[in-house]
Amino acid sequence: MEIGMIGLGKMGLNLVKNLLDQQVDVTAFDLSATARSVAQSNGARTVDNLAKLVAQLTRPRLIWIMVPAGKPTDTTINQLEKLLDADDIVIDGGNSFYQDSIRHGKQLATAKIHFFDVGTSGGMAGARHNGNFMIGGPKEVFPRIEPLFKKIAAQNGYLYTGPTGSGHYLKMVHNGIEYGMMQAIGEGFEILQKSPYAYDNAAVAQVWNHGSVIRSWLMELAQQQFAHDPQLSQIKGVMHSSGEGAWTSEEAIRLHVAAPVISAALMMRYRSEEADTLNGKVVAALRNGFGGHAVEKNQ
Repeated sequence: MEIGMIGLGKMGLNLVKNLLDQQVDVTAFDLSATARSVAQSNGARTVDNLAKLVAQLTRPRLIWIMVPAGKPTDTTINQLEKLLDADDIVIDGGNSFYQDSIRHGKQLATAKIHFFDVGTSGGMAGARHNGNFMIGGPKEVFPRIEPLFKKIAAQNGYLYTGPTGSGHYLKMVHNGIEYGMMQAIGEGFEILQKSPYAYDNAAVAQVWNHGSVIRSWLMELAQQQFAHDPQLSQIKGVMHSSGEGAWTSEEAIRLHVAAPVISAALMMRYRSEEADTLNGKVVAALRNGFGGHAVEKNQ
């Protein structure tokens, strides 16, 4: 089995390593020569432009895009439309807005190119081993790519979700839930910080993660972050957002669904840009832990 990978950032490179571990033949492209060099050192073939990538692959081709949502994804798909042939398959595994994915599916369908929108979860660790994937696209073509997900996903860690757009829609809601969960964890630790008791944050996260109702990977990450920096004093409590929480809140409004937790969590991220709180530090640290997202360091 062979695949072309476009985008060798934190997620893309780890997916390449995962694919190679599963004996999938990978040809990779990134604008960065350094990123290409790293992928090559791990066993992937690399090329320095999209035309070469397409030329290297056997028809019908399978290409996975892992670049930032919005204009970078639009540009990549526009270029691929001109390079690919009928019956080739394109996967967008980034955090694209589901309406953009519907548009991309229609665009490529005019050239008889199959398009799948794949919500990718599990952070960098999931991309590297046992990932989680939510897959939208043409049902009749899905059996052709299912063996790929059987190789790189966790057990029961992939789902065909329906027509184009449904994969990224599900990932959007997933990320909205994630906003609320991290916000609750951050608020809890801030209450502990201001309590009359001198809690060891790392020890609290550890005990909560062993047998309690709120045990989770996020709590495990909290323990790791607090073990490294007990009060997270080395980072600012600025909680950046990728847009998924806003999209989820907007969708809830459109559907007249009450989603106060997700919406409030989004508002707190915006608020964090103006104030430095332990709440913000916890969420920023958790995002760094699972996704390698940048944190702002205190000077």
